Amino acid sequence: MKKILATLSLSLLLLGCGSVNQSNDLATKAPITTKVDLTGVTDDKVPVVINPGRFTQDTVHYFLPKVVQGTYAVSDFGKFVDGFRALDYNGAELSINKVDDNTWKIPNAKQLDKIVYLVNDTFDIENTGVGTPFSPSGTNIASDNFVLNLHGFIGYFDVLKDNQYTIEVKAPSDMQRTSALPSAGKEISEDGSVTTDKYFATRYFDVTDNPMMYGKLDVEEFEVGGIKIVLSVYSPNKTYSAAGIKETVYKMMEAQKKYLGDIDSTPRYDIYLYLASQSQTAPTGFGALEHHTSTVVVLPEAIPEEALASAMTDVVSHEFFHIVTPLSVHSEDVHYFDYNNPTFSKHLWMYEGITEYFASVFQVNQGLVTEEEFYTKMMGKIESASLFDDTMSFTKMSENILNEPYAKNYANVYEKGALIGMCIDILLREESDGNRGVLSLMKELSLKYGKNKPFEDNTIIEEIVAMTYPSIEKFLATHVVGETPIDYNEFFSKVGLSMGVKNIETDYVRNGNTIIVGGDQDKGTIFFTEDVADNSFWADNGIKPFDVIKEVNGTEVTLINANSVLQGTLQWKEGDDVEIKLDRGGEEVFLKTKLTKSYTKGKALSSIEKPTEAQVKLRDAWLKG
Repeated sequence: MKKILATLSLSLLLLGCGSVNQSNDLATKAPITTKVDLTGVTDDKVPVVINPGRFTQDTVHYFLPKVVQGTYAVSDFGKFVDGFRALDYNGAELSINKVDDNTWKIPNAKQLDKIVYLVNDTFDIENTGVGTPFSPSGTNIASDNFVLNLHGFIGYFDVLKDNQYTIEVKAPSDMQRTSALPSAGKEISEDGSVTTDKYFATRYFDVTDNPMMYGKLDVEEFEVGGIKIVLSVYSPNKTYSAAGIKETVYKMMEAQKKYLGDIDSTPRYDIYLYLASQSQTAPTGFGALEHHTSTVVVLPEAIPEEALASAMTDVVSHEFFHIVTPLSVHSEDVHYFDYNNPTFSKHLWMYEGITEYFASVFQVNQGLVTEEEFYTKMMGKIESASLFDDTMSFTKMSENILNEPYAKNYANVYEKGALIGMCIDILLREESDGNRGVLSLMKELSLKYGKNKPFEDNTIIEEIVAMTYPSIEKFLATHVVGETPIDYNEFFSKVGLSMGVKNIETDYVRNGNTIIVGGDQDKGTIFFTEDVADNSFWADNGIKPFDVIKEVNGTEVTLINANSVLQGTLQWKEGDDVEIKLDRGGEEVFLKTKLTKSYTKGKALSSIEKPTEAQVKLRDAWLKG
């Protein structure tokens, strides 16, 4: 999973065989029949019917996930269920007991025919202050779009977690639909207006691992390196199309395939892109969530075209690189994931950190970005990582990621986690005369384990050390298991680079990663912070700290609409006219000018004046090897 923009991210992926087999004597082995009726939506709620077959025991429990794979946070999908009822074979209601937010106890299970309930979506209430799942793992119910992350609609019985599922989705025939689950047939109503799509899942994990999207979609299918790519785009205002985004995705995935080489992949990969409008009910958790053969991406529709291409490259490549880890290399916590009582691996530095590093370094390796652009990204990660607790053990944080103070440091898996991957890569290149790197290490681990064989969480570092060099043991013990911050200059000097301070280009609401506007909750206003003095455009135009922003290009700015207005500044281009009305201590101040590029002071990475031949050789192996 990867969170970006307003939020940051992470991702983890359930693999392998699932949980320990339950006794087959407790119920029939017939597939659990599930029905999701998109034609029966009432008050923004979708009816769901679950038919488990006959039970031979008195009591069973039904669960919706508390936590889902790829997210390191509590989602509580049971909170979005209303009107839960258990019915016997005569249609009469059975007594039930709601144990907690996600669990229903059914005492008279031998009499149970089916359960029925309604599901609310999560997108609509993200901005109401109620805790909701990360948007790409959430659900949407609207007349023109349904985001069906099935873990939000379909649950599991404690004794039937490994049973097969048949899934029926009933929807208007004129709706476009895409699914990562293969079709098992369809039924069309007599008048042709309604189509019921049928799907089959071998176990509950396959239900959660295969999202769907229905509605007014724009879909493009194309092939990249033997992989069929299905790109499904929902753009409510038709700002973007799948055809317009196709070239970016094609170029990115072609480069990824070349970078990965002979690592096993998938014959089909689905990308579901939901572009959020600027309405109050639109999702704001921008980023993506990975699955084995697909990813769900949520980004703002107002994002400029160039920024969208960059975000798609960064975010989707991150999710696709998860085929290396944790798809092929993962611990037992991942392999036998428990949706309602999860335990977490110590190795987010691998699952998320190395994955994020791959998503950055492959771009310079394959010529998608310049070396300078790659250096800028790494320096940005160093700056972002400095905002977190740099003395916190990464393995301890990973193992306790749902709890504080670890949870608030979670986003650091994408910052320092990627930098850990970078340092290991440089060390391996140095020790092997450029012949081995972090990608080759992950390939070796993939060959040893693979998607059906988990490693032991407490011994994997020892195995990595045995496969590599003493310097790797020292680094992991000191900076990953241990609490010592990394001196990045030590690693950059090995490749003839050094960190310094210079002017770096920025936008009009940030200095690098520092937001230069704040909000006054009592007055409902937005104002420039003291950091505005370090933003060249605003400073050169006389803007002062604590100036209240009253209007931007004729639009009144308040706390309520500030997010959409400030997002709009990301589309500003050099030479555009801009008009700003300000309140400076009770005095109205007007700024009318043309936009120029904005700069701020920031740390930058560049080559030393006279690198040695060994430094240049190591740098080439690191970036192009």
